[in-house]
Amino acid sequence: MSQTIQIRGIRTDGRHGASRGEQDAPQAFLVDLDVAVEALGDDLGTTADYRVVVYAVQELVAKKSFALVETLAERIAEAIVDVPGVRWCRATVHKPRAAERLRVGDISAVAEAGKR
Repeated sequence: MSQTIQIRGIRTDGRHGASRGEQDAPQAFLVDLDVAVEALGDDLGTTADYRVVVYAVQELVAKKSFALVETLAERIAEAIVDVPGVRWCRATVHKPRAAERLRVGDISAVAEAGKR
């Protein structure tokens, strides 16, 4: 039996964007995750540690750089599936500065990886 861990609002800064200047300085990103795990017992050693998942997202967003937010979401989902105990991941990446600039509530991209 698999369970789903939901992690909302992972805050991190990164240099991602296709418009001129977007990669020059870090900007804020928010990441939401749905992560399917298989807890084999009531012990952290039998499932994915959500702290490891959060740190993996923060590191990837901070250290890599992509033109498209869609690519960033895809790479995050793929990286999380590589965390021990994770079977599947849906990553939603929100780009608050772009949403502010366009005066809309949200701009985000969603990607999935793994087997459900």
